[in-house]
Amino acid sequence: MNPVGADAVPEGAAGWVGGTFANPVLAGFHPDPSVCRVGDDYYLACSSFEYFPGVPLFHSRDLVHWEQIGNVLDRPGQLTLPVTMPSSAGVYAPTLRHHDGRFWLIVTNCADGGGTLICTATDPAGPWSDPVRAPGVDGIDPDLAWDDDGTCWCTYAGIAQVRLDPETGHTVGPPRQLWSGAPGAQAPEAPHLYRIGDHWYLLIAEGGTERGHAVSIARAGTPDGPFEPGPANPILTHRGTHRPIQNTGHADLVEGPDGSWWLVLLGVRPGGGTPGWHVLGRETFLAPVTWVDGWPVVGAVTPEMAAPPWAAYPVAPPPVRDDFDAYRLHPRWVSVRSRPADVWSLTERPGWLTLRARGASPDAPDVTFVGRRQQHPSCRVRTLVDPADGHGGLVVRLDERHHYDIEAGGGEVRVVARIGSVRSTRATRPVGAGPVHLRIEALAPSPGDWHPAKEPDLLRLGVEHPDGAFDVLAELDGRYLSTEVAGGFTGRVIGMYAARGDVAFDWFDYELC
Repeated sequence: MNPVGADAVPEGAAGWVGGTFANPVLAGFHPDPSVCRVGDDYYLACSSFEYFPGVPLFHSRDLVHWEQIGNVLDRPGQLTLPVTMPSSAGVYAPTLRHHDGRFWLIVTNCADGGGTLICTATDPAGPWSDPVRAPGVDGIDPDLAWDDDGTCWCTYAGIAQVRLDPETGHTVGPPRQLWSGAPGAQAPEAPHLYRIGDHWYLLIAEGGTERGHAVSIARAGTPDGPFEPGPANPILTHRGTHRPIQNTGHADLVEGPDGSWWLVLLGVRPGGGTPGWHVLGRETFLAPVTWVDGWPVVGAVTPEMAAPPWAAYPVAPPPVRDDFDAYRLHPRWVSVRSRPADVWSLTERPGWLTLRARGASPDAPDVTFVGRRQQHPSCRVRTLVDPADGHGGLVVRLDERHHYDIEAGGGEVRVVARIGSVRSTRATRPVGAGPVHLRIEALAPSPGDWHPAKEPDLLRLGVEHPDGAFDVLAELDGRYLSTEVAGGFTGRVIGMYAARGDVAFDWFDYELC
């Protein structure tokens, strides 16, 4: 593997701003990262749970700047997420690998009729194959590793391992238990198996994906063990600390352009008072790794990190506005469980996204919804919506039971808050016929504005006037749209929905504020 030299630096990417980079490297709801290197390119996949398309896929040249190039499960024939499936079920942690000229992705669909799925591609941007099922892999977080004679080993949460033919999904022999971390540790999961030097290393997560999350490691002379635990386990955890990044775990090792080693991992950024609420979901962070006596030592995981010793390859940020002028939606747009062709259109009204209602509100598991992940603690979302004879608008969604909506239709705009078993209309305002500008702002508190019960952010929902003035109809506490309140494994997704009839959206803005 050749390091990226100075002569390969693209114009305008001569170095790192201030000699640092910001963590997370993938902000917002991008959990359970798995990474692989192919030459000078890096590819990364994340969990997607109840959202379609499934398994977002990213590309980078420097491990810091990532651009989404597609989704692995982007066709209905590849992924079925029934309306009976609860939120935070669906597509769990993938493993992405490159072997013998192909990309391989193995993942679990935790829905009825799902199971362990294996997809392949020669181009990571797609198309990816229809899934091959592996019924003998009976656990989440599956991993793929090949030994020198071509045998493929699948290791999964538990921690169990079985030989696997990834072409057919057939397993060979019964699974066997491997090393599962500290004795009695909660939720040994997220295994990844690597051949590095003379050893096979087994990296796992333990302690649960909440504040007790941790990363531990063991090694052996063969891929099936027996495994010797690392002398300094856990090699990474932030439990019991005041660090701004918490829940650190579910990691994957990768070699940098200069031969150094790095760790991608998930973590959260809690805000507000105690116990702290993370609203963006579990995000992807990057940390350096050094090797001491044949064991990896993970460096600090902080919001500002020293830049790695190679060239930066920045990518263009997503545009603030999507005018819906393209012939298809960008891969960053997701829907809840499915996106049938008959409930959305970019051609029915050219230059507009038209949504056709199924479920009667964002309470419904089959709501017609198109949204994107909230990626910044403070942001502003705006749209121009024409409800015509229907009802629809903007929603900040954590799940069916936790969301804030601003909806236009029937000559008025209304703000609705759904928090658990309570559904409340917080404000209404009459509006004239025709399109309406709707706006939502998420505002994180200033660092010094703290007290024990302080909210992580405030959400302001209202109508924007032609001169840009914001008529705020409701200001709502953001803690109720957090995992600490709602439960589950996801983060906020903000977007457009239709609750009755056909509703058209001329554009959608997402920007920092």
